[in-house]
Amino acid sequence: MKIENIFSENGILDSHEIFEILLKADNFKLERIISSGQSTPEGEWLCQEWDEGVILLSGKAGLSFEDEECILDLFPGDYIHIPANMRHRVEWTDQSQKTVWLALHYKE
Repeated sequence: MKIENIFSENGILDSHEIFEILLKADNFKLERIISSGQSTPEGEWLCQEWDEGVILLSGKAGLSFEDEECILDLFPGDYIHIPANMRHRVEWTDQSQKTVWLALHYKE
């Protein structure tokens, strides 16, 4: 057994976004994402076959959804469910500190 820390930054470069799988099974994947000012490229949308539950642990971020006009600002402790096949974008992430997300991808 080895204890890990969700906020550990060992080996993380400031210029790269990190996607780290923490747990995985046939019907789910638990992932830590560390962003450093990254966003979805202009004109692109994210769209996944799996549902996703996202919790923002630190930093700040803005999400938008194709069928909504406003940007949702997320702060530490905020969480959101993104249904499968819902087109969405990360409009911005905090540039003054790392944004740490915990994402649960799952199939019903």
